[in-house]
Amino acid sequence: MEQRRAELAFETTYGHKNMLQLIQLRWIAVVGQVITLLVAVLGFGIHLPLPQLLAVLVCLIAFNIGSQLRWHERPSVSNLELFIALLVDAAALTLQLYYSGGTTNPFVFLYLLQVILGAVLLRAWWSWSIVVVTTLCVAGLARFARPLDVPLDHNLGLTSAYIQGLLVCFVLDAALFVLFIKRINRNLRERDLRIAEMRQRAAEREHIVRMGLLASGAAHELGTPLATLSVILGDWQHMPAFARDPELQQEIGEMQAQLQRCKSIVSNILLSAGETRGEASEKTTLGDFLQSVVARWRASRPVRDFAYTRDIPAELPIASDAAIEQMLCNVLDNALEASPGWVALHAAQEGGQLTLTVSDHGHGFAEHILAELGQPYRSTKGRSGGGLGLFLALNVARALGGTLDAHNRPGGGATVRITLPLAALKI
Repeated sequence: MEQRRAELAFETTYGHKNMLQLIQLRWIAVVGQVITLLVAVLGFGIHLPLPQLLAVLVCLIAFNIGSQLRWHERPSVSNLELFIALLVDAAALTLQLYYSGGTTNPFVFLYLLQVILGAVLLRAWWSWSIVVVTTLCVAGLARFARPLDVPLDHNLGLTSAYIQGLLVCFVLDAALFVLFIKRINRNLRERDLRIAEMRQRAAEREHIVRMGLLASGAAHELGTPLATLSVILGDWQHMPAFARDPELQQEIGEMQAQLQRCKSIVSNILLSAGETRGEASEKTTLGDFLQSVVARWRASRPVRDFAYTRDIPAELPIASDAAIEQMLCNVLDNALEASPGWVALHAAQEGGQLTLTVSDHGHGFAEHILAELGQPYRSTKGRSGGGLGLFLALNVARALGGTLDAHNRPGGGATVRITLPLAALKI
């Protein structure tokens, strides 16, 4: 239901762009009608009821001014409002044709423009309504309108006034079709693209929720065996056979460090599943937070050469966030696996954005991975269930209003760039 409401909101937003196109088209119609009246009366000497035609023209201008003022203030337009706007245009055209010859007026084919616009802009039911309305208008003109008082000179070919009017109507219809239909189709394609992107993100969020439930359940299950292992290692450390052997003591210490890392990961999973940002968070500064994340990551990974540089407002107060730490660690882990010899992290401020750039000397990303960056289970590592690190990192960045992108370095290796708004990190 929420997804459907979001899609309807997008439709009304892009309906506003289409309404502005209709307003522009109406101004062109007003100018064209003035020129047509001048040519018909002064050029061809055709007698027309000018007071009535000018009254319709004034009403159309007033309606268009009102529409422009209304839709300047309101950013969304519904399908019904587009339908009413097209009905007004059809009514104005009908009145003008009624006073200027009805179906004997060659500009009667301008009804086709209303039908085409209805087919493009409106849903199926409304589109067919426009077809019915315009058909009834043409039938009514044929029955009640007075024909033009001009000679029937169709046999004269291009020198015939009617044929010339018909030619002008055709050119006008064709030009408006090409100009405005292309613009409206561009709006519709942009809308469809945004809706498809929304659906993709909704599917990704659903995938993350399922993963979160599985991870939370696994974390609860792992809590007991990890606690048991911790007790066993503590007992081993004090046993005489282990206490007398420095090598065994060192290995037990490494095992305890890795066990502590596992317990920390489990705690972070449970924290992320059960608490929102700001709860159980500590007040810190941006510099201290990044430094602590880097220190914990280096202490628990076998990295040989790690370069951390920063150009950030170090004293900026923020709330420590386990999700941001996990996101950064995921990207660093990927870089370390691709390039065990060297990994670099650079933190910088660009305007109101925090930019975290992770680089490595690995083989870089395959082209299809870059094309599908952030999609789950897209990995070149050949492991079942792989490819989730960047997927999770990208969605954390999006949740904070940021972005994540990647590219291969010219000299070899890859770079992943995370951009986060500083406003999302501040307390």
